[in-house]
Amino acid sequence: MKNVNTVVDTVTDFTNETIDKASKATNEVVDKASKVTHQVADEMSEKGTQLKKAEQRLMKETTDYVRDHPMTSVGIALGVGFLLSKWLNNR
Repeated sequence: MKNVNTVVDTVTDFTNETIDKASKATNEVVDKASKVTHQVADEMSEKGTQLKKAEQRLMKETTDYVRDHPMTSVGIALGVGFLLSKWLNNR
């Protein structure tokens, strides 16, 4: 009976050690994945901010150009409208 108890204890200890190692490895993987996810989210947030600033700058520059060159702007708009109508009607 003593041998059976020794075997059971050995198997139990081995199983507990294996479970602990697997749990630790899983936690490490989850921690690494979490860090990478946060880094990606931060990077996307930063890129979104840069894109919004670029859009605002482009809008201001376009508005300023139209204000400074109204006749040229109307001519460009007419030309683009004409080209788009030709291109879309030929489809």
